[in-house]
Amino acid sequence: MAAEQFTLADFRAGMPGGSEKDLADYAGQVVLVVNTASKCGFTPQYKGLQKLYEEYRDEGFVVLGFPCDQFAHQEPGDDEQIGEFCERNFGVEFPLFTKIEVNGSGTHPLYRWLKTQESGLLGGRISWNFTKFLIGRDGTVVGRFGPNKKPEDLREAVEGALRGQ
Repeated sequence: MAAEQFTLADFRAGMPGGSEKDLADYAGQVVLVVNTASKCGFTPQYKGLQKLYEEYRDEGFVVLGFPCDQFAHQEPGDDEQIGEFCERNFGVEFPLFTKIEVNGSGTHPLYRWLKTQESGLLGGRISWNFTKFLIGRDGTVVGRFGPNKKPEDLREAVEGALRGQ
């Protein structure tokens, strides 16, 4: 099967505590996939991501956070520490997965696929923490947004995806 034939539903990801989550559980929803870090200049985006999640979750929208320590060692904690930090400092309620790699030979399969769908400015590489991929209800990527794009600036794209546009 060629990479472009995959959808979000074809992937699984680790959850804190050791279980695996079948991403097919999010089929039919609009999903924002974000690689995150707790000690980054963009870390305050957690607050905006949580606000987007609260605003649109009843319409079928979810944010999926994937902690990553590949950029200047800005996510040094373990899964429990990361979850506690996000909840305590930003009220994060959206799902946070186990720490993954988004570039290089250890790239998580989800991110390998995401980067083939929307290559971005660096020919596919994730440039930094808080790169965002918007996935439509059909499980395909409808947009990629760099770290400088604040969550509050994604409202129009999220609303369009919710409407199927």
